[in-house]
Amino acid sequence: MDCIFCKIINKEVNSVVVHKDKTFIAFKDINPKAPVHILVIPRQHIPSINHLAEDDKVLIGGLILTAQKITEKLGIKNTGYKLAFNVGEGGGQVIEHLHLHILGGWETKEKMHKQKIP
Repeated sequence: MDCIFCKIINKEVNSVVVHKDKTFIAFKDINPKAPVHILVIPRQHIPSINHLAEDDKVLIGGLILTAQKITEKLGIKNTGYKLAFNVGEGGGQVIEHLHLHILGGWETKEKMHKQKIP
């Protein structure tokens, strides 16, 4: 298979891994859209959300709970973050392997208001 995410799982391609377990692996996005931008992927190759079956409920629940653990580990759980799936080419999906984006690390509005503007 020529899937870059599968190659990351198989350690054929280097990545900065922030979490791994028997079902999922998470690593830093090489083209970050936020100060913290992590991709969480199942080790099982599933092309997209559109390819999920009824039997995948536990997998998807586990994916989201894994993202929650990662946000705590990275210190953004309490400051806020976004979770996003891109589905299909028209939805912005570039790699055909199901992945969940964790985006966060922006300064809070309160911090920005307290900053002195020169």
